[in-house]
Amino acid sequence: MMLGMVLMISPAVAADSLPPALQAKVEQYKKKMAEWAADPAIVAAVKEANARGSLAGMSNSKWLEVDEKSPTSQAFTTSKAGLIIKKWEEDKQINKLVVRDEKGNLVAASTKPLLYNNAIRPVYINAMKGEPWAAGNIAPDPTTQVKSVQASAPIMDGGKVIGVVHAGITTE
Repeated sequence: MMLGMVLMISPAVAADSLPPALQAKVEQYKKKMAEWAADPAIVAAVKEANARGSLAGMSNSKWLEVDEKSPTSQAFTTSKAGLIIKKWEEDKQINKLVVRDEKGNLVAASTKPLLYNNAIRPVYINAMKGEPWAAGNIAPDPTTQVKSVQASAPIMDGGKVIGVVHAGITTE
């Protein structure tokens, strides 16, 4: 019986493992994201967003209706934090970079993400535990559709997690 359980578990584990070179790349970006998460301008933007709260009436379904070129969407990419992460995202090894507040709401982004709030997604939940995180699989990024590994790091203030920086790490 025990052997049968091991055989049942092993294929699932193998399906969720990354090739060694990609795993090394992901680990490198987790460290880089932890550094980015400590940037004083990013911390300040998240603290401000946490104090302010989410956009009035904004939901994921309403966010889908917001045009990428609208002032509402552009505010997240042209803010001080948005300009910083757009500069970091010039590294073509990542295809999206997003900053979220303590509730998973959008604070800044290099491009308009698919979701305004991703509080129920593993990329948010795991980083909110206080450690950098990465998925163990390759999948199309929900926003860019580029094959990626999703990764995130907590944004800390005084030892407390106040938000998340999240990226799609390009696999090709």
